[in-house]
Amino acid sequence: MVTYLDEPDRLRAALSPLRRAMLGHLREPASASQLAAVLGEPRQKVNYHLRALETAGLVELVEERQRRGCVERIFRARPGFVVDPTVMGGEFTQIHDQYAADHLVGVAAQTVRDVGRMQVKADEAGKRLLTFTVEAEVRFAAPGDVHDFTDELAEAVRQVVAKYDSEKGRPYRMVAFGHPGAAR
Repeated sequence: MVTYLDEPDRLRAALSPLRRAMLGHLREPASASQLAAVLGEPRQKVNYHLRALETAGLVELVEERQRRGCVERIFRARPGFVVDPTVMGGEFTQIHDQYAADHLVGVAAQTVRDVGRMQVKADEAGKRLLTFTVEAEVRFAAPGDVHDFTDELAEAVRQVVAKYDSEKGRPYRMVAFGHPGAAR
């Protein structure tokens, strides 16, 4: 069974690092108390986030049992999340960690999907799809240099975009990303 996420509110419910950690631990059923102990968080905080995940339909109740005069609720993550790529537009393009591998993979996947669709349409129309690619290899002396490089590159791109951007022109999406080079 796959959980298809096509509503921004449901996706937003799963975005915080704590909630992602909770979903990871809830591959096996657990209670809020058990999660709190594993995550080192107060039970009340875990309970709050667990309710948000339940409301979003990302976890399911699998059991209720009596414990110390209270009802303990046992949850597990719903299996297999699939996110509709169109949900990732708009406000979610602002919610990302530019240094996270997950974000890079998501942007690359969206690019493949978009360019693939446009290529099919161009082929059907007997036209050429005009694209451009810039590739380079850089060797950083220290890990912190990656952040400085990224900041400088972003500023340089901003300046070049400002120079060539025209409201009447055809929009192009430009993506620059970096990853460690593959072993050769």
